[in-house]
Parts: sequence; C-alpha cells; structure tokens
Amino acid sequence: MDKIEHIGIAVKSLKDSSSVYERLLGIASYKKEEVVSEQVITEFFKIGESKIELLEASSPDSPINKFIDKRGEGIHHIAFAVDDIEKEMLRLKNEGFQLLNDSPKKGADNKLVCFVHPKSSNGVLIELCQEIK
Repeated sequence: MDKIEHIGIAVKSLKDSSSVYERLLGIASYKKEEVVSEQVITEFFKIGESKIELLEASSPDSPINKFIDKRGEGIHHIAFAVDDIEKEMLRLKNEGFQLLNDSPKKGADNKLVCFVHPKSSNGVLIELCQEIK
C-alpha cells in the first residue's frame, strides 16, 4: 500500500456537509460524481497528497443510508492507494482478510476499488484504490 488515498465520510446531505468542509478546509471541492453501483453520490476535497470523500446515499437502501442509520454521520472508510489492486487483493486474501468483492470494480474518481470487510480489520472498512490508466 502506497499511501492513504482518501478518508470517506458518510453524510446525510452533500449540500449541507460540503459547505462545512469548504469552511473547515478553506477550499472548494474539486469533483462530484455518482457511483450508481454503490448507490452513492461522492464529493472530493484534496488536501496535500490525500483527499476527503463525502458520501451521500442516492437511494433509500444504499449502504451509506444503512451506515448512517446504525452509526450516524462520520468516518465510513479509509482508502489506500495501490499500484496493482489484484496483487494486493491476493496478498490480503492469503493473509486471511475477508474481501467484500472477488474482483476490482469501477469506483469514484477514476479508480478501480475493492473493499476489505471491517470484521477482519478491527472494525474499519478498508478500501483499496488503483488509478485507472
């Protein structure tokens, strides 16, 4: 794993939360996009080499809605940048980690992604991200 790529924060409203993070960070977001497969709308802020990703549910049965209903708004996941996502997925499987998907899928911000189940990583949802070239 190369670096922390971003920290994902589950929010009820991008409109409300975006203004909070603009004031907090002193910058505007650089990108907003919907990831239909994950039922989420994302908004990104760049801080140095890392990013903050705000996540709003795009449907009532979205995993983000379920997360907020159970835990409230807050940190949803930590994403790590990797050079070869398939190699890293195999390494983690061999180390005993439970992956939430068997192969990488298209995520936000031009990335291939895979998630590690929080039950195998001390309660933290981990995302692997590889830039699509």
